[in-house]
Amino acid sequence: MKRSLTALIAAVLVAMTLTTTTASAAPVSKPVAKCAFTPTPENPAAKPVRIPSPVARAKGTVDVYFVTNYGPFVVRMDRANAPCGVHNFVHLVKSRFYDATQCFRLTNSTRLGVLQCGDIYRQEEGGPGYKFPDEVTGQETYPRGTVAYGNQGPGTNGSEFFVVHSFANIAPNYTVLGHVIAGMSTFDRMVAAGIADPDQDGPPVKPIRIYKVWTR
Repeated sequence: MKRSLTALIAAVLVAMTLTTTTASAAPVSKPVAKCAFTPTPENPAAKPVRIPSPVARAKGTVDVYFVTNYGPFVVRMDRANAPCGVHNFVHLVKSRFYDATQCFRLTNSTRLGVLQCGDIYRQEEGGPGYKFPDEVTGQETYPRGTVAYGNQGPGTNGSEFFVVHSFANIAPNYTVLGHVIAGMSTFDRMVAAGIADPDQDGPPVKPIRIYKVWTR
């Protein structure tokens, strides 16, 4: 854990060097988007969390920092591309929904190379107790480093997300949140540790744990 925290400091420094700000004397407008979060009483929240507010910022980026047992990584999320999705993710992070959780699925096939997280109980089970619509154009691609919401069909976004560690040859049905800007070597170590399935799609040999997630 101490090594992870040390590596995290380095990752933070890298992320900060990639961040630029523009000073302006004039007030800056803040476009917003309306979001529809629908309760799912048939699938109640796996951890205590309220439904997010229905109004989301639709401009700018937010950096999300993760510490795992394989090392840290940083994701830059794009509010303009997925205002409701990023709004929800930040809400879950601030609610500590992802803290002390486990990623139950790792794939490394010729079609799909991703790490799936955000399922509190087990793969595709244990969400936040609500769902919301997709934010896709039909032109989405998922190269290495992409972070996107997982789902079980149209309009079923919640807490599940995946990180592409190699590539994902999949239909453009998954809302893209952003991309990893520091720490891709963390995922290389996860893949190197192996997958407990001959088809290279299943639980990792060694559990992948998310210790802490926060935003700046």
